[in-house]
Amino acid sequence: MNWNSRRITAILSNALLEDQATRDATTLAAIDPEQKAMATILAKEDCVLAGIGGVQRIFEVFAELEGVSRAYPEVSIPQEVFDGVRLRKGESVACIRHNARVLLSCERIILNLLQHLSGIATIARQYVDAVEGTGVKILDTRKTVPGLRLLEKYAVRCGGGFNHRLDLSDGILVKNNHIDLAGGVRIAIERVLANRRGEQPIEVEVRNMQELEDALKYGAESILLDNMTPAQTREAVARVRREAHSMKIESSGGITLENVRQYAEAGVDYISVGALTHSARAVDLSMRIQSA
Repeated sequence: MNWNSRRITAILSNALLEDQATRDATTLAAIDPEQKAMATILAKEDCVLAGIGGVQRIFEVFAELEGVSRAYPEVSIPQEVFDGVRLRKGESVACIRHNARVLLSCERIILNLLQHLSGIATIARQYVDAVEGTGVKILDTRKTVPGLRLLEKYAVRCGGGFNHRLDLSDGILVKNNHIDLAGGVRIAIERVLANRRGEQPIEVEVRNMQELEDALKYGAESILLDNMTPAQTREAVARVRREAHSMKIESSGGITLENVRQYAEAGVDYISVGALTHSARAVDLSMRIQSA
């Protein structure tokens, strides 16, 4: 992750502006401007870490917004701590020595970032672990918080998952609404074949065996099995393999930690899970700040 990119810098800047971090009324009134402090970030539960690289960058963006030249904080991260690592309850994530006012004003943004992204990485790792040994890859979706997609998809990778399309321009996926509005699978695929740009592969979402037959007949290059049961998925996979042994098959819809392995063992190549990003619970991290 390039934490210095313009898009990431904009996300962090907007977060600080939203919280009016440079106008922290309580801190400005109560804390001496020259006071130094030490902050320790701790894991309060087992989790997978994501976002640690953004901590230093938040302080840099804060200084830019404040319009002053400040010495950078001393951010000390244990060698064994990095994005993607499994943290244990009570483990220290980072120690930060900096101006006390700045630490207090940036505390919530730092924790929001780490807790949210680590929550995504944690659930992604749970899904990845659940299908271990099957060869199936766990994918995310575009069901992300508006404006945070780059960070949330990065967190999925930290948890061992893989990214599906980054945005609508990043590949062709003919979904059920496209099929319904076009007037059927055949027409939708014919139009896509005629109008696609370059060599973007054509993935077609199917909801039943008839749509699957149509997708195979009219030129789908990969298949998304939508909201099928594990038994239906196994039947569909067998049908596809008879037609095109190497065609990639994805499952999506109604997939949970309790049943994801059943889908993996049905023979698909990918399983996409919207819950990785739209339903991840923020993990419990804390920041303790003391005089230095």
